Amino acid sequence: MSVHQGPCNGLREGDSDMKYWRTPLDADQVRIPHGTVRIIEDQCKGCGFCVEYCPKGVLAVSEAFNRKGYHPPKIVKEGECVNCTLCEMICPDFAIFSVSLPAGAAEQAH
Repeated sequence: MSVHQGPCNGLREGDSDMKYWRTPLDADQVRIPHGTVRIIEDQCKGCGFCVEYCPKGVLAVSEAFNRKGYHPPKIVKEGECVNCTLCEMICPDFAIFSVSLPAGAAEQAH
């Protein structure tokens, strides 16, 4: 299968990952925000929305049970959270939230 390399897709034959055809002009100025996820386990009803909709795959369903008998989420990729707060917005039980980390804290943790 041949893939046409053009200015829009930047792909060559055999490439499977999307690549930019140029580096953005402000790439050195863009700072990716980082955060940490906090889970109130006993408030969770185990719906799994936070696990499904996390764009970075930071969460997974835990094997452990909470007091209500549900499986709350657990953090599987510590330090990968970009503080998008999507988990916080989508949780129907208000059992999860993210906290913004200071600008240099994420680099120091690695």
